Amino acid sequence: MARLSVNVDHVATVRQARLGVDPDPVSAAFLAELGGASGITVHLREDRRHIQDRDLALLKRTTKGELNLEMAATVEMQKIALEVKPDLVTLVPEKREELTTEGGLEVRTQIDLIKKFINPLSVAGIKVNLFINPDPDSIKAAHKIGADGVELHTGGYANKKGRERELELRRIQDSAVLTKRLKLSVHAGHGLDFGNIREVADIREITEFAIGFSIVARSLYVGMENAVREMKRLIG
Repeated sequence: MARLSVNVDHVATVRQARLGVDPDPVSAAFLAELGGASGITVHLREDRRHIQDRDLALLKRTTKGELNLEMAATVEMQKIALEVKPDLVTLVPEKREELTTEGGLEVRTQIDLIKKFINPLSVAGIKVNLFINPDPDSIKAAHKIGADGVELHTGGYANKKGRERELELRRIQDSAVLTKRLKLSVHAGHGLDFGNIREVADIREITEFAIGFSIVARSLYVGMENAVREMKRLIG
């Protein structure tokens, strides 16, 4: 059974709507782990639109499972990661105007740059994954860079229907097989929800899913613990 890392960014999104203290993503993370989450994921953005530095620091102290920090490959974020030392850093592309991450990181044209960027993180004992589109060239580039693993972008699958979705699912499956063959860890995420997770969860090479929005949305009705348990049952 693949692990489930719960992204609590959108708990912070609700809090930041009123710039208050509730709902607290740190408390939500605690409940997610009670529900069976293997880890917690947060994206500390440059504009701090949801997760704040305070959240990351507290999560480092309180998370029992793996703490995954999604971040852009910037000097500021590298410094924060080296100070906080999450268990895993996932490098993602980031644009201020986007509502959410729109695609995978372009690694093929930045091999030397990204390799240089992740070296201090690796020396500090922090695992590094690259959030990439499910295509062979990106996977091979991640391997060449020396990343520990990849998170396959599943947004294309989530946003398509019918035959196009089937083709995207095959791309993800083929990418997962190649990634495992190259001895990189295989994670997947973006756009996955209670209605579309089953087919992706059948891909045995995927060892971890990072899922946030759908779980947070579901938790409004059933609570965070129950929402996580429901998602784990579907993954299983």
